[in-house]
Amino acid sequence: MSTTISVVNAKADAPAEIELQDGWLERDRGEQAVHDSVVAYLAGRRAGTASTKTRSYIRGSSSKPWRQKGTGRARAGSRKSPLWRGGAVVFGPLPRSYAKNVNRKVERLALRRAFTQRLDAGEVIVVDEVAVEAPKTRQMVDFLEGIGAGQDALVLVDRVSPEVAMAARNLPAVCVMHAASVNTYLLLQFGKIVLNRAGLEELGKRLAR
Repeated sequence: MSTTISVVNAKADAPAEIELQDGWLERDRGEQAVHDSVVAYLAGRRAGTASTKTRSYIRGSSSKPWRQKGTGRARAGSRKSPLWRGGAVVFGPLPRSYAKNVNRKVERLALRRAFTQRLDAGEVIVVDEVAVEAPKTRQMVDFLEGIGAGQDALVLVDRVSPEVAMAARNLPAVCVMHAASVNTYLLLQFGKIVLNRAGLEELGKRLAR
């Protein structure tokens, strides 16, 4: 089944249509792949720098504070004991990596599935070009409002120009990036996905089987 999408401009009309290749879309499978891809992405963003000191990292003498018997006090073997103030921590966190590996084919399947879901929901907008001529936030806002994307959008282009990047940087819910670098998480994160024609071709190369 062929799928077409309209190409609009800032005046919100549709002068042309683009037919998407079947290899770019996936409707029958991939839900688990999307889940695995998002989990792996979020896990990879974790710093993993939480750290506590075990006995080997505590400074101090390792000798017994007092003899075993005869003092009337509880037995103690070291001032580094977790029971003591300033002592070690038992089973505390140590620096680690939370990264998860996702198979390349699974990642590509997840990307196709996520793109197809957004496309079927009518949340993908294709334009001829991102009509921003100067690094002005107002121009980016007017452009996004003109094509019906609002101010919650992921803008995917074949080349990120300085004017477009600077025009969007003050909009907290707008992200401009290279279409070939997008991942599944970002495809699902924004209200609308805006692509220029060349950006759609770049994305298509990643989606292709």
